[in-house]
Amino acid sequence: MNTTVQITPPQASQKPTPAVQKEDAMWLQKEMINRNYSELASAHENGKKVAATFVPGNLNELVMCFDFARSLPETNALQNGMRKKSGKFILDAERDGHSEDVCTYVKSDLGMMLGGEIGPTGEKLPTPDLLLLSYTGCFTFMKWFELVRQKYNCETVMLHTPYQGDGKISQSMRDYVVKQLKETVIPTMERVSGVKFDIDRLRQYMKESVKAEDDLVKVLQSAKNRPSPIDGYFGAVYYIGPIFTAFRGTPEATQYYDILRKEIEERVRNKKGPITPEGEMAEEKYRLVVEGPPNWTSFREFWKMFYDEGAVVVASTYSKVGGVYDFGFRHDPDHPLESLADYCLGCYTNMNFPQRIEMICKYMDEYEADGLLINSIKSCNSFSAGQLLMLREVEKRTGKPAAFIESDLVDPRYFSAANIKNRLESYFQMIKQKRAVAGVATAH
Repeated sequence: MNTTVQITPPQASQKPTPAVQKEDAMWLQKEMINRNYSELASAHENGKKVAATFVPGNLNELVMCFDFARSLPETNALQNGMRKKSGKFILDAERDGHSEDVCTYVKSDLGMMLGGEIGPTGEKLPTPDLLLLSYTGCFTFMKWFELVRQKYNCETVMLHTPYQGDGKISQSMRDYVVKQLKETVIPTMERVSGVKFDIDRLRQYMKESVKAEDDLVKVLQSAKNRPSPIDGYFGAVYYIGPIFTAFRGTPEATQYYDILRKEIEERVRNKKGPITPEGEMAEEKYRLVVEGPPNWTSFREFWKMFYDEGAVVVASTYSKVGGVYDFGFRHDPDHPLESLADYCLGCYTNMNFPQRIEMICKYMDEYEADGLLINSIKSCNSFSAGQLLMLREVEKRTGKPAAFIESDLVDPRYFSAANIKNRLESYFQMIKQKRAVAGVATAH
């Protein structure tokens, strides 16, 4: 079992100079993520096996039952993007024969392998002992792990997750996933790890998960306040980091989300806006819902475009990619395997378009948003397919303006700052005009 690790907020002297401003909870999550990289780097030396897996459908509680160190290729690519390392890795992968149209997470990861597998923190990442594909809604994931398996000749196990084509999870779908867990996934993990499965251990991890999930939802829903104390897109990527990666189910994550919730509740009491890298948001002028992932290579510049205009994202679909908790899902210690099945089946990108549209419309209403912004990611079909359809339908249902911008995950070649800034400025003007027209109509 994992033991509790005491988290203490870093002192001011520990924070990097100057410029970037973050909440204490943002520094804490960075510390946690970096510590996981250090533990990964020394895993084999310490006699631990390594499992590589993805964020959607992340079975962290189950993986921990077998004492695996956890590596997440998406997170590696994301972290490399934020550290300005992914551009070279992508070019290296393309020189090795991979197409420009392939997901840039994949090319960043493969390029990192070609360069000696030096991870985002400068430490060498270990060769995985197990590749666990627990969400198959993204076909690219399957091809990605095929390439990794060819390179390392490591054990691979796939959990096939049916798509929610009818917009609901049926009992037969749940049973199908549980059957795979019992007959394929768990026996493989036992064999590779040498650790016998203990369902009570899984239940204990899930009890911790529920506490963290409850607190995360309170944090995300705090954006219903005016002003919103958080940014539900740029800020939320820090908040979701521990729970969507290697920490969900640990006492450390429970403690982190308790600290985060209290920090945000204090901001609500003081009627403060979100902290951004440029400082505290002084005036909330626009409230937006955002669909699609952020651009990581120009993350701060991207966020500043919103800050400069007084725009706060009050809800986003990307912050639900590792769990749609705000619509009621919680891991259930009393039905642990069924709970894992529901978690995989309920991934945001495993939901059909009517479900996604309904979710966005609910956010627009409940968070009193001024409009919807879609950031369409060039190389991510899981998110980008159907987004124009979603945009038109949300506009039609809500009567609020929507806008469409394009960038990429971790390829700096596809972030056109001037183009995006122009589109955003035009969009905010459109919102102002809509307000003016509505004000005139109300006056009459």
